[in-house]
Amino acid sequence: MTRLALRGVTRWHPGAPGPVLRDLDLEVAEQETLCVLGASGAGKSTLVRLLAGLEEPQAGRVDRGADARRPALVPQSPDLFPWLTVAGNVGLGGRYAANTGRAGTGQVAELLDSLGIAELARALPAELSGGQAQRVALGRALAVDPPVILLDEPFSALDPAIRADLQVWLREVLTAVRTSAVLVTHDVDEALVVADRIVYLDGPRGITAQWRPGEDGTTREQILAHYRADALGATA
Repeated sequence: MTRLALRGVTRWHPGAPGPVLRDLDLEVAEQETLCVLGASGAGKSTLVRLLAGLEEPQAGRVDRGADARRPALVPQSPDLFPWLTVAGNVGLGGRYAANTGRAGTGQVAELLDSLGIAELARALPAELSGGQAQRVALGRALAVDPPVILLDEPFSALDPAIRADLQVWLREVLTAVRTSAVLVTHDVDEALVVADRIVYLDGPRGITAQWRPGEDGTTREQILAHYRADALGATA
């Protein structure tokens, strides 16, 4: 079943010489982790903002089916409220009646435990490492039971070793919670670790390639070859 989709979406930015995205079709299946790769300026962040409802297309539509809930966004920066504890940040969505799947206090404690950060419940954001802060940001997103989690390069500012550990952790969490997710990244290795399906976005040219690492034996070299072809303007 399709959880979230773009149907013929075109998006222009004011003053731009052409569309960032043109007539784009993209589907996210239920319980699928979809990774979006692409060069800088290919429209990846615009895609995330459209899926999140932060921008609207000039043509086409974002199809969320019968589910009225919005996707939850985990941005590059955790953007935690500095005066709230970890538990307070994760449970923040519970304060808003519009979040029908919001977690109560007991559920927040269970969620922190499942994310491996229960011991940080009373800590303030200033006391956290970058990796810990991103775990909290993901917990905050999961706490409102969203239909889809959107992750916009969430580990890009972290050291490589920490990033590698969090990639494995993220895959395990998404598998455990059985939610759909869209991960935007520049990191091919991250995509191969986390994703069920990888697509390559090339701006107004749309999706120029896709791979299923667990099914088709996709290698890092194959994806990098597509990056190189894109840089030379030779993608099909």
